[in-house]
Amino acid sequence: MKRTRRLLLPVIIFLAFWAVGAAGWRASGYLQPLLLFGYIGTALGLGLGLYATLPKKKKQWGRRLTLLLVGGMLLLYVGGVQRENIQIEWFFFSVLAGLGGAALTHYLIAKIVGPLLFGRLWCGWACWTLMVLDLLPFRRSPGRLPDRWGRLRYGHFGLSLALVLFLWFGLRYRDPIHFGSSAGLAWMVGGNVLYYVAAVAMAFGLRDNRAFCKYVCPIPVFQKITARFSLLKIEGDPAKCDDCGACVKMCPMDIDLVACIRSGTRVLSTECMLCQTCITVCAKDALHVSMRFDVGGWEPLRRRDPNRHLTEV
Repeated sequence: MKRTRRLLLPVIIFLAFWAVGAAGWRASGYLQPLLLFGYIGTALGLGLGLYATLPKKKKQWGRRLTLLLVGGMLLLYVGGVQRENIQIEWFFFSVLAGLGGAALTHYLIAKIVGPLLFGRLWCGWACWTLMVLDLLPFRRSPGRLPDRWGRLRYGHFGLSLALVLFLWFGLRYRDPIHFGSSAGLAWMVGGNVLYYVAAVAMAFGLRDNRAFCKYVCPIPVFQKITARFSLLKIEGDPAKCDDCGACVKMCPMDIDLVACIRSGTRVLSTECMLCQTCITVCAKDALHVSMRFDVGGWEPLRRRDPNRHLTEV
């Protein structure tokens, strides 16, 4: 029964993506949606399944494999081969043009509607930016910076939208609507170079691999709205928890899981990426992923010690 429960999440994700792919195939008549979403669902199911069955010390290899399989494929195949930018600016262009395509589909499934089911699973298991950031040495976060830092993501979101609106209405720029054009490849390469440079610089400057994710990435502006209603969330068992705090210390997103367990709630924070690091480090097996309806938004976060120097390793 315990093993079956562990494999329930991989099976749900696997079937959900294949169902989306089948629906896209039936609606469009093209096989590509079935192959693309089937591949993503299989990669996620494989990684989550490995995470569920591997020994604790090796569990995170399942997640890293999925990051490579999904993030690498989207970056190299969709961006490099198909020449479609699936970053946020291309999503805005697709909406303005009234077209479908990879960007619109990707955002609806992974970042707007999808989080109603699986929260910010995309961020923890499929993001090509995190695929690189996870290789950096600062895996143990020193804690959250003041709340004003988190506002940078909204500034980034606003600047990206303003740029697209200026190009579309001010300069009548229409190249992005021609899917497969050199414009898509240029935006994808240029945008990702900027993202990687900023993300790696922040990781080293703040001694935190996820600093870019916490403060600057614009994607959570969408996700944090629908992820409140996610069916999948981390849940703790108060009877097993001994308040050791290992989960809090090792959570890369600085969520105070002990506070959630004490309050008798699941992890309602919209910062949770379902990376399941907390489950891995819990010596008492007091944490697991559960599926039911509740409303999130409570953000108990571990704050950075203001007296700690940023240069400290």
